[in-house]
Amino acid sequence: MISNLVQQQEAICALATPSGVGAIGVIRVSGLDSISIVNDIFKGKNLNQVESHTAHFGTIQSDTELIDEVLVTVFKTPKSFTKEDSVEISCHGSDYIIKQILKLLIKKGARIARPGEFTQRAFLNGQFDLVQAEAVADLIAADSEASHKTAMNQLRGGFSKKLASLRTELIHFASLVELELDFGEEDVEFAERDDLRQLIQKLRKTIAPLIESFDYGNALKEGVPVAIIGSPNVGKSTLLNALLNEEKAIVTSVAGTTRDVIEDTMVLEGLKFRFIDTAGIRETTDLVESIGIERSRGAMEKADIVIFLFDSEQTFLENKQVATELAVGKDILWVFNKIDIEPETFDKLKSENPEIIGISAQTQEGLQVLTEILVNRVYGQSATDTVVTNLRHYEHLLKTQDALNEVINGLDTGITGDFLAQDIRLSLHHLGEITGTIVTDDLLDNIFSKFCIGK
Repeated sequence: MISNLVQQQEAICALATPSGVGAIGVIRVSGLDSISIVNDIFKGKNLNQVESHTAHFGTIQSDTELIDEVLVTVFKTPKSFTKEDSVEISCHGSDYIIKQILKLLIKKGARIARPGEFTQRAFLNGQFDLVQAEAVADLIAADSEASHKTAMNQLRGGFSKKLASLRTELIHFASLVELELDFGEEDVEFAERDDLRQLIQKLRKTIAPLIESFDYGNALKEGVPVAIIGSPNVGKSTLLNALLNEEKAIVTSVAGTTRDVIEDTMVLEGLKFRFIDTAGIRETTDLVESIGIERSRGAMEKADIVIFLFDSEQTFLENKQVATELAVGKDILWVFNKIDIEPETFDKLKSENPEIIGISAQTQEGLQVLTEILVNRVYGQSATDTVVTNLRHYEHLLKTQDALNEVINGLDTGITGDFLAQDIRLSLHHLGEITGTIVTDDLLDNIFSKFCIGK
């Protein structure tokens, strides 16, 4: 424990901007004596005497050798990201310059930071909780408006506030039940069982939509997988190319051209979609095509949304049952292609099946309607403003739910206070593990080791 504390206090340094040649590189330094360490290699103002949150122009020198002209920004404890004394050195983005500055910092007593160590220190110093710390990594990785908004909501404490409120209410009842155990021989009840039941039911109602939001949240974070399936030559590859606005897949009049799964991403209305063009599903003796069809089935299993594409009444009727069986539990969009060639067939099928969407992948007619429906299907999945995107959070919410169910079962069967207290403590434990109220060194190492160095 003492060793960990010493490591937490010692000065660390790392490049905070992406490696490689660029206009500017930013080197972070944080921890004990970090301002003095930078001051020893900085020629300009005395950094030990400047105010916090000030920037200063000067040079970095090694003995008499000029390394670079830099801008140094000073942040004094506790008003910094890590809540420690911190300095950021903005230099030119040359790999050579950056390495020379890092070597000088190490010579003066700093060490290279481990992955995520700056954020880990911010968490350990109370800057934010574990959910918010993990949101930092999500924010850096965000590549769409939706994933950015979700990460920002968690970074600003949206999810944490909900969990903290739940935990506070539960702690109150837990303390009353624990108090009863101190007066076990007197057979008294400080915690009203009906009030406890109402609280547990309230907690379960709050947690349930958070658990249900995980699939939606994970889709926002990783991209919504959409499989395009149908008979050979109905225009699946043409549709993929039209959606992506590029010639991603080979298009020919020969049935069975697509023999493997082709995938690419695009952003629609702030949402990232992963479109998957699959081999046409049919009976075939061609070995390579058969493998492609099997991979298509696998792609459908992983998809959230399945676009079943057809271009005639025959391909609709022949494959509707097959598509329905293959896409059990999936959100299916029935899409008629080639409405520019077969408008009467489309009108007939549409009158009998109102859910059918009409497009022409070749002319892109109806494509905007299809993309709007895709976006609306995704945004309509979540019943809560707070979305769970992290698998670790999801697992602990499930465990919390199980523990709360045990509390209700215990109330129904009239179990003694010591067993009731044990189930309540378990609920509190799992909620605490999400936010970091209850945390282990192994857990922290596992979480922050996945961060980039310099963050």
